[in-house]
Parts: sequence; C-alpha cells; structure tokens
Amino acid sequence: MTCEYCESGYGRLITEKCHWTIHLAPSQRYLGTCVIVLKRQCNNLSELRSEEWKEFNVIVQEIENALNHLFKPTLFNWSCFKNAAFRVENPKPQIHWHFIPRYKELTVFEGVKFEDLDFGYIPQPINREISEDVMETMKIKIKEQLYDSKIY
Repeated sequence: MTCEYCESGYGRLITEKCHWTIHLAPSQRYLGTCVIVLKRQCNNLSELRSEEWKEFNVIVQEIENALNHLFKPTLFNWSCFKNAAFRVENPKPQIHWHFIPRYKELTVFEGVKFEDLDFGYIPQPINREISEDVMETMKIKIKEQLYDSKIY
C-alpha cells in the first residue's frame, strides 16, 4: 500500500514547510478544511522530532490566523486519525492532521453556501465536492493569507 498523502498527493497543495505540507482537502463540507501532512514516513505521534512539533505549532497559529481572517469560523477542530490505513493488509499509517473549521452560522464563499448542520458535534465524514474554480480560488486565498499570517 502506498501513502495517499505522501506519494499520490491529496487534495490541492497549498504550501510546503521544512517538515510539513498543507493541502486543501478534496471534500469541503466544512469551508476551508485542510490536511497537514508530515513529509517523512512516521507512524506515531510519539515518533515526531522536536523540530517537527515546533514547526507544527507555528503552522497551527498561521493557519488558524489565516482562516479567521478569511472566513471567520466559530472554532477549529483538529484530529489525527490513522484508521483508514488499517483497512488493508500491511498498513503504513502516515502522520497527518485534519484541520476542520466549524461555523455556527451559514457562510457563503464565492456564491457557494456552507452550512454546518452538525455544529457543536463531531464532524461527519460526508463528502462534499465543490467546483474546480471555487476550489482553486479558495486555495489561492488561503495561500496568500498564510503568507500574510507568517510567524517566521
């Protein structure tokens, strides 16, 4: 099995750091959902190096600042699941974080309505694809705002 994040790509690459990549997730049920992926093979959080944790901390600050500026979500959910890797024989889990902005109110971006019907509860894994044009615009705006929100 190959790693869906490191070998085949996942969603749209927004930016790359020394140790992590930031991708716009293919499903946009929650406006601005991203995946932050460690660039090296690593199976467990306990195996992360101090410099990787340090950079991840900066990414958290930058991406939360960027999306607060762009979309004004009510809160952010962060999760690190590796369950899908174990659906096959010889799993190779890869450390990655799901970054899910949550919205108490209806939000509109580029004419597309985003309604968080399960606000206040665990995000539901329901796929929502939006047009290529809107995805590309979202990626560009997040990338520009990440640049403006740079901490280092």
